[in-house]
Amino acid sequence: MRYLRIKKNTDFQRLFKGGKRVFSPCITLLYIPSNNLKMGIAISKKHGKAVTRNRIKRLIRESFAKTSPLLSKSYSIIVLPRILEEYSFKNFEKSFLICFKKINASS
Repeated sequence: MRYLRIKKNTDFQRLFKGGKRVFSPCITLLYIPSNNLKMGIAISKKHGKAVTRNRIKRLIRESFAKTSPLLSKSYSIIVLPRILEEYSFKNFEKSFLICFKKINASS
């Protein structure tokens, strides 16, 4: 399933103020219902230098694209990765599955 990217600061602020939170071992998701499936990533400099942050973002985008068909509705989602020693595609994929189950159960 294709998704759109959240790029505007106003969209990020709207989600940070009014979004619901779902937690998993590797990520935290903020979400609100939307017309289209949208995803944005908020990652701080605490995660490391630019090369590390970009790798984390690539892993998150790929795992989100693979697991997003499991969502029952369309949402605007912000992904907040947790600081870990090692980042892997499988860990992010498992975390998305956990979060998506919680989102589907709540709606």
